[in-house]
Amino acid sequence: MISSPVNSTSHSHHTLKFLTAGNVDDGKSTLIGRLLLDSKAILADQLSGIQQQFSTDRSYDLARLTDGLQAEREQGITIDVAYRYFTTPTRKFIIADAPGHEQYTRNMVTAASNSDAAVILVDATKLNWEMENVDLLPQTRRHTLLANLLKVPSLLFAINKLDAVKNPDIAFVHIKKALKKFTQEANIPVTHIIPISALKGYNIISTIADNERYRLCENVYHGPCLLDALTELPSQQHIVKCPLYFPVQYVQKLSETQSSPTQHGQRIFWGKIAAGAVKPENEIIVQPSGLKAKIAKIFADALQNEIPCAEAGKSVGLILDREIDISRGDWITSPSISPLQKEVQVTLAWLDDEPLIIGRLYWLKHGHRWIKAKISSIHNHLNIHNLEKEPAKDLQKNSIGQVSLTLQQPIPVLPYNQAKDVGAAILVDTATNRTAGAVLLQG
Repeated sequence: MISSPVNSTSHSHHTLKFLTAGNVDDGKSTLIGRLLLDSKAILADQLSGIQQQFSTDRSYDLARLTDGLQAEREQGITIDVAYRYFTTPTRKFIIADAPGHEQYTRNMVTAASNSDAAVILVDATKLNWEMENVDLLPQTRRHTLLANLLKVPSLLFAINKLDAVKNPDIAFVHIKKALKKFTQEANIPVTHIIPISALKGYNIISTIADNERYRLCENVYHGPCLLDALTELPSQQHIVKCPLYFPVQYVQKLSETQSSPTQHGQRIFWGKIAAGAVKPENEIIVQPSGLKAKIAKIFADALQNEIPCAEAGKSVGLILDREIDISRGDWITSPSISPLQKEVQVTLAWLDDEPLIIGRLYWLKHGHRWIKAKISSIHNHLNIHNLEKEPAKDLQKNSIGQVSLTLQQPIPVLPYNQAKDVGAAILVDTATNRTAGAVLLQG
């Protein structure tokens, strides 16, 4: 059985990694610029660089703080995932600004897989907010479903541009109702739904000196501002109380200058513990060879830094009690793990322009190991509009479906919802080397 990880320290001391997602022009880059500006995380020369050319009120083109690619500045869109950092007196943050265009959904998937939280922006001006039954945009649904599928621990909606509608209170109430209906039908837990104006700064950061930041929709919303909500979110914790899963990333042979005479010629296996924990004298088995040994020593970031134990999420080097054949891509595991699998059932987020069809061969990258994988069957795909699983003969770009894979060699499997770093993989096109699909193992 896999137990919940132990959280020994307050989450406020851990860096929070969160992404912003949503449709094109929903204000994601502007929101991040506002967070950076109001948290005083940008320098004076940057401020002068983003000040509006003909502005008389010291307004800023906030999106330029994140739209770093030349193509983005020319087109006014976000293509790549832009990472930004800022700090408050209580917490550090890493923000991933994910692209909104449907053709760049793969970038959003990459950001979501490593995030503690997702802030999905909803542009009130694009919706029929006067109607009680608001129709959400497809990309809002798609990004929400993907964030939930990728097990992003906390999901927040920020209803943006409410300063630009005639009745912000009505708009917020109606859009919130639509979001709650959609997420309840999809069985997606939501942490907060917050009314904001990224451009004006309403409900982004609360300050004593500027109480107007708290006045947007004050008659119908009494929750925290966005930054306060983010500050209180837990950081993602790794699965510790389960068998060891350690993907070998690099094999180093110790030279005479790096080791004691008794260690000379030994090999140390570097990588990041994906699940479980390890300490000296633990018995291990190498996958897929099945060779057995014991852990002799554990090192942290340097060979002089020997440590007594290590848990999931920690990057370490392992020395075994005997010399056996281990290469990059192998897994060092506890002997008690479930048998390796060659036929696997997966949830697949398809990202390639070419549709996924039965019989196609791809590279599967699992941990640091590359294996040929054949699409043996496609069971269904998820209709993002009615949330029904429908029969499918193929998967089109940005579809989510249930698929069976036949692998050239067996792999260790833990379901993605139990241990992300073991249950995640990608499919890569053998001809173009494009990342074609995000794979979530089902066990």
